[in-house]
Amino acid sequence: MSNEHKPAWQSSVSVVSDANVLIRGYDLGEIIGKLSFSSASFLLIRGKLPTPGETAVMDAILCAVLDYALKKPGTVAARYCVSGNPSMVAGLATAVLSAGEYTLAPDQAGAFVANTYAEFKKGSETMDVAADNLVVSLRANGQRVPGFGHPNFKFQDPRAQKLKTIASENGVWGEMCDWYEAVHAAFIRRANKPDLAINDVGMMAAILAQMAFTPAEMTGLALISTMPGVVAHISEELSSKIRIRTVDDQDVAYTVEKRDLVGDFSAIS
Repeated sequence: MSNEHKPAWQSSVSVVSDANVLIRGYDLGEIIGKLSFSSASFLLIRGKLPTPGETAVMDAILCAVLDYALKKPGTVAARYCVSGNPSMVAGLATAVLSAGEYTLAPDQAGAFVANTYAEFKKGSETMDVAADNLVVSLRANGQRVPGFGHPNFKFQDPRAQKLKTIASENGVWGEMCDWYEAVHAAFIRRANKPDLAINDVGMMAAILAQMAFTPAEMTGLALISTMPGVVAHISEELSSKIRIRTVDDQDVAYTVEKRDLVGDFSAIS
């Protein structure tokens, strides 16, 4: 029997020695001042240096969901949190836990793009025909397409269109992105909803899928993008000195009525 120790952990992300830190094999001291934050983020997650075009798109992605005032649940939750526990860390954690199926996270849209595109490539139909057939099937089963629709923006989400423009100008836009737009075109036609826009999260997912990021990584990047805004809101809340925010009574329809505990308890005894 071999006595060789088998490591419990394995990582190719970074390694630390007495002399330096290697990030994906590159000296961190050389990275600092040489790579932008977006380039370094790409390197860490994808394991390779980005092209200039990929760097430009990463710059855009990391600015795509910086803030959305007090209309984003995570931001409101973070401010409520720190009004009771004045801690930047507690506020940031609260905001992160609020991201998910209905807000901010592009993982569902990313998985949808990657999976349906893979199925399309297996067939022989044209993109428009395949997209239309997919939409017919989705609607028949009452399924929605993640990344479509926005409460404020109709027809076009300006943030999404800006991401598309930058991706196109920098050679990152590709067939997976075209596929997502083809599905969108088929959906708004079949549903007769021409004002249903591809939102910023949906466009982000399509572009990141084209760049070979996994759905989970996409949501990680979206959270990184929104962090500066959350930090700003938490800092503002901490500076306000307001303690223990509550919901005003006029905003709640209470249905609780006073009950007779003694009588009710006697009735069941």
